[in-house]
Amino acid sequence: MSQQPPVRSTPSPPRRPDASMSLLTNVMEHSLDDGYAEAAARQQADGTAGMPRTLKTKLALAAGLVLAAAVVTLGAANARIAAPVVAKERQELVERIQSETADADALEKDVEALSSDVGERQRKALEEHGGDQGALVALLSGATPVEGPGVKLVVDDAKETGEGADGPRGSSGFSDTGRVRDRDMQRVVNGLWQSGAEAVSINGQRLTMLSAIRAAGDAILVDNKPLVPPYTVLAVGGKHLNTAFNDSADGQYLHVLQESYGIRTSISDQEEVRLPAAPSLIVRIAQPQAADAGKGVADTQKTEKGTS
Repeated sequence: MSQQPPVRSTPSPPRRPDASMSLLTNVMEHSLDDGYAEAAARQQADGTAGMPRTLKTKLALAAGLVLAAAVVTLGAANARIAAPVVAKERQELVERIQSETADADALEKDVEALSSDVGERQRKALEEHGGDQGALVALLSGATPVEGPGVKLVVDDAKETGEGADGPRGSSGFSDTGRVRDRDMQRVVNGLWQSGAEAVSINGQRLTMLSAIRAAGDAILVDNKPLVPPYTVLAVGGKHLNTAFNDSADGQYLHVLQESYGIRTSISDQEEVRLPAAPSLIVRIAQPQAADAGKGVADTQKTEKGTS
């Protein structure tokens, strides 16, 4: 008796990877709703699909097309008519701006001329009423140009501005970086004055006894005028000014800034330094108080003390 071969069950087909996503699969495979499909098939069978068949519908479509064309044509015509007007108004505006700019330039020139005239009159007043020391007063006040031997000192920010170590500024915070600050320039200028400088300028701007060096954000202001690095300081004061400044406390301060923060500095002797006069001067007149007036004030003070 022959042996029956074993019955092998047919393996079930592999499960689809997206079997758990039947809803998404159905949406993707049937993107068009069945109702829309049936309506399209019905219109195709009835012959109502495509262009409209009735005369009324055709006339409405034609009227709509004519209206759209009329709107486009009217817009183009209006744009063509308005173009010359717009161009004319633009040209008038340009001419007005040019005229106002010319007037502003003329006024600026008048201001410069008047400022120069006022400065010249002030210089003459200092020279005439300065007495025996008129020349010295004019020199120290910056009323006259100066030339003579001196030094050239250049101070610039560090190549890579970053936080420095503890240094002469007394802090290692965010603000103490390799950027030159206003108080650094104040110490440099004061050190030059104390070392014997007779006249000083920063970036071509003459300093006087009333000049102020301040900061506005990251900018350094000299007499309210912003300066940009590198800061070139020229000083007239003889051949020994370089040595005197380097030996001073402010010269050592500048050297420590270079070592601690990487601030770049260089100083050199100059055979001849030319400094311009200060752009604006403030002339003040002081009158001595009369002796009788002073005595009256003293008597009044005594009387008040006696009655108190």
